[in-house]
Amino acid sequence: MDDSDRTWVAISGSWRTTTPEVETDVRHDVKALMQRGEGMVSGGALGVDFIATDEALKNDPMGQQIRIILPTPLPLYAAHYRQRAIEGKITSAQAEALIAQLEEVKRRNPTSLIEMGAPLCNEETYYARNTAVVAHAQSLLAYQVNGSLGVADTIRKAREKGLEIVHRTYTVAE
Repeated sequence: MDDSDRTWVAISGSWRTTTPEVETDVRHDVKALMQRGEGMVSGGALGVDFIATDEALKNDPMGQQIRIILPTPLPLYAAHYRQRAIEGKITSAQAEALIAQLEEVKRRNPTSLIEMGAPLCNEETYYARNTAVVAHAQSLLAYQVNGSLGVADTIRKAREKGLEIVHRTYTVAE
């Protein structure tokens, strides 16, 4: 199956908070879509995106069913996450694991990593990235923890495009 025949499923989810239940749901859904020959499109963030990409890499060693869309070129994205670690918003281990994962996606299949041209990461460029994720997909799997606004933005855009949406919600004490 080539990319033109493949159905692409957008994955959107909370990056701040996940739980074993969220992780189990994401892994189950991604494995199932990969086994059906579908592809997954995500935004390359921590949390749900990271889990989904990890599961996709386990099920697609060549990276043919994976599309990760970043708001910036990878070097800027990596620098942004390292800065977030310095600021204490995430850990250094989280930043380095995400960067390594994205580098691995690119190593396996350079066309799997789509690097948008924004000069920095901020709410505006992340939301533009959400628009691009939806534009590449025929359906959406959304994993929304505690009413995540980024996931809500992606769901709204998917509805406007007329995509089929599976919306899972979770409430987690923070």
